[in-house]
Amino acid sequence: MTLHTPIRIGSYTTKGNLFLAPVAGYSDAAFRSVCADAGCDLAFTEMVSSEALTRGSDKTEVLLERAENESEYAVQLFGSDPATMARAAELVARRWKPALIDLNCGCPVPKIVKTGSGSALMKDPKRIESIVRAMTEAVGLPITAKIRLGWDEESINYLEAGAAAVSGGAQALTLHARTRAQGYAGRADRSAFSRLAAALPVPVFASGDLFSPEDALDILGGDGKGPRAAGVMFARGVMGDPFIFTRTLALLRGEPEPQITPAMKLAAARKHFALSLRFYSEHSACVEFRKQACSYLKGVRGGAELRARAVACVTPDDYEEFFLRWEQAVS
Repeated sequence: MTLHTPIRIGSYTTKGNLFLAPVAGYSDAAFRSVCADAGCDLAFTEMVSSEALTRGSDKTEVLLERAENESEYAVQLFGSDPATMARAAELVARRWKPALIDLNCGCPVPKIVKTGSGSALMKDPKRIESIVRAMTEAVGLPITAKIRLGWDEESINYLEAGAAAVSGGAQALTLHARTRAQGYAGRADRSAFSRLAAALPVPVFASGDLFSPEDALDILGGDGKGPRAAGVMFARGVMGDPFIFTRTLALLRGEPEPQITPAMKLAAARKHFALSLRFYSEHSACVEFRKQACSYLKGVRGGAELRARAVACVTPDDYEEFFLRWEQAVS
């Protein structure tokens, strides 16, 4: 029996249960496209400000661009005002037509938290419920939410926050199993996934410390003693390695491990950059791809020298020279 299965989220059914998380600065249309090629079942946009979106910010709208091979995607919104979140959800549903819309209750970044958004919402489950209800009433799409364990170790309330989101109409929950105080440090508490799954009548997806196909198998396989997470959401583990989806898919299906060659990794990076040039200005694409290039170079022979070249690239010609040097290094 395969552990790779479609998941019903309200009126929508996913192709499978391997997802790309909304990662600021990384999960744009270009990278989501590469991940789709590698086997990602559903990718989430970078988190989008409801305030900026409802004010018509062009910079915000570029985050909602969709790649040609993305037959479906999910949009994540952040904000703290139910009415504004409802307007933003209605606008997204009407104009960009995603499969679902997700509420961010997990971002720990200070500039987001100080506005009452992101993981600040973990301190007020009733507000989470109000926001989800307002979004649900505004659109006909499934509304989901991504939460954390709590604000800090003294306020672990993910069960309460999850129940509040479901009471407001959420059709699925993603849990990043760390507190806001932890940020991305320490270990995620994997036991929390099964506890949340047992407490809620909707699918629960796991996030945090997913860096290998074996991590996904461990979570989706469960211990056989109770409910388990229905899906996994890769974040930092997929940066520079979209083929984690390919390898995880094979593992969950009980198939032989696919061999990902250096040439395949280089080809993915080339496509990623080419797509970036389509979605951004030449200058922005060249600057933004530097960090992506460095991520792809993890474990590559001669990676230190290549990273030094990557961070100095300012034009497409610079990148072409960089890719040629990379090709020579691995050939």
